[in-house]
Amino acid sequence: MTLVAGIDSSTQSCKVVIRDAATGALIRSGRASHPEGTEIDPEFWFSALQEAIAQAGGLDDVEAVSVGGQQHGMVVLDESATVIRPALLWNDTRSAQAAINIINDAGQGDVEAGAKYWAQRTGTVPVSSITLTKLRWLKDHEPENAAKVAAVCLPHDWLSWRLAGYGPGSGAEGLAALRTDRSDASGTGYYRATENTYDQQALEQHLGHAPILPSVVGPLDSIGRTETGTLIGPGAGDNAAAGLGVGAKLGDVVMSLGTSGTVFAVTDAPSADASGLVAGFADATGNYLPLVCTLNATRIFDATANLLQVTLEEVNDLALAASPGADGLTLLPYFDGERTPNLPEATGSLHGITRANYTAANLARSAVEAVICSLADGLHALEAQGVRAQRIILIGGGAQSRAVQQIASQVLGLPIMVPTPGEYVADGAARQAAGVLAGAFPKWTQDTVQVAALEPTPQVLERYRALVSSQWLNK
Repeated sequence: MTLVAGIDSSTQSCKVVIRDAATGALIRSGRASHPEGTEIDPEFWFSALQEAIAQAGGLDDVEAVSVGGQQHGMVVLDESATVIRPALLWNDTRSAQAAINIINDAGQGDVEAGAKYWAQRTGTVPVSSITLTKLRWLKDHEPENAAKVAAVCLPHDWLSWRLAGYGPGSGAEGLAALRTDRSDASGTGYYRATENTYDQQALEQHLGHAPILPSVVGPLDSIGRTETGTLIGPGAGDNAAAGLGVGAKLGDVVMSLGTSGTVFAVTDAPSADASGLVAGFADATGNYLPLVCTLNATRIFDATANLLQVTLEEVNDLALAASPGADGLTLLPYFDGERTPNLPEATGSLHGITRANYTAANLARSAVEAVICSLADGLHALEAQGVRAQRIILIGGGAQSRAVQQIASQVLGLPIMVPTPGEYVADGAARQAAGVLAGAFPKWTQDTVQVAALEPTPQVLERYRALVSSQWLNK
């Protein structure tokens, strides 16, 4: 049996899965936590990785390994290849003003022109999460550290590099050995996936100089070996790795219901959305991965359960007991503002209340319909960029809810597939590692449940969108 390993270095933890390269069968696994916070010394990632590998029984009998990692994080190295300051993670928002400045600079004060410039140049309008805005923040707020930057890499790049035996003090040789892939590079704000080139001009303008950047390798290229001889794959950003993990292909749209929500598609053409709603990422196979993020997903279910003083399973049962449309009750789920549509100051609200429909079942139903409708707005933004969805793959903690599955089928009117719960990012990295060994991605069997098609309820989404428009978009 040939074994491969996949790693998911996420914001909260590091997971390792070891699988049979031929069948994808899980052999063993390990996990270790990361410290909380929006900035972190990358050495914590490496320590957690070593702990998770040890829990998984080590890599001595593993032929290939790949790393999937949280996107956008800024890891800056000096000339000796030593980390200059703690890495700023994707969820560190101190660079929000830097994003505004970058857009204004490109448009010479015209925000729409600046957004269009970046959408066409890199596929992504700058926001606080992407690496370029963090580098601009570094130049503006820590100029001494900015001047020391000899190289910039991403969390997954840095971990792959450490697995290959490089680290602090490896100097010019180490910096030259940095590698990445298209999917993660496409989330930096200074990479053009359509041309497979970095935008050195953007770096010179917003960091002050052009540092060394990881070489971008192909989807099935090896970037080296561990000290014990295990082949190292190129790795991927977390969303692209998750797409691999669930077997997403052209025509598939993946909807992920976690604390927040994501909607992304596998396409053969790039996107360039000047509104900033759709990020024009690349995937891990050579295609593209336009992606939309929403702020409110399963936290709406949690809040509803707390309000009704019931369990999440009971929310599930209540929602299924109510009629589609919740007898006219409509929830706008913008409890924490919203990103899609771009309404950061919005709040949640409940509409259409009567004495007859104000029941626990209708409240539960309206909460689930609200989250699905919100994700449908994300799908609509993808469709505006040319995506034509043939089926929806539901993943994340919320995807296991029977109410979510059934209501998604009714609201979206598309076939719904739900993969068996798993570590999708680590699984995708393992599949990539197997592909590096074989020269082609393996066709592992994906255990999924197809949700029974139910009578579509387009009126639910129509009423929701009309309410969003009247309450927020036309203000």
